[in-house]
Amino acid sequence: MAKALVIYNPPADPKAFGEYYAKTHTPIAKKIPGLRSLEISSGGIVNPTGPAPFHQIAILTFDDMAALQAGIGSPEGQAAVADMANFASGGASVLMFDHIVA
Repeated sequence: MAKALVIYNPPADPKAFGEYYAKTHTPIAKKIPGLRSLEISSGGIVNPTGPAPFHQIAILTFDDMAALQAGIGSPEGQAAVADMANFASGGASVLMFDHIVA
């Protein structure tokens, strides 16, 4: 399995972020070829010492790194990446990695 971890920084308008993410961005992201699952954090993000400086986390799962790269590189994947500019005013980090169960 391979995963893409998207970590969103706090946006200028959290309510608008949430509405846009649910109604517009999620349907776009779900069209990425090879996407097996899309998990989204709910509620606050914390670390062991308290609140973390992030707004939301999304985890996209693919069969393997080749499928992830192909999905993100596809027209649908590029549409999802481009759409982030429409709601992620605080910016975001995208990390991609192979996943194994230890």
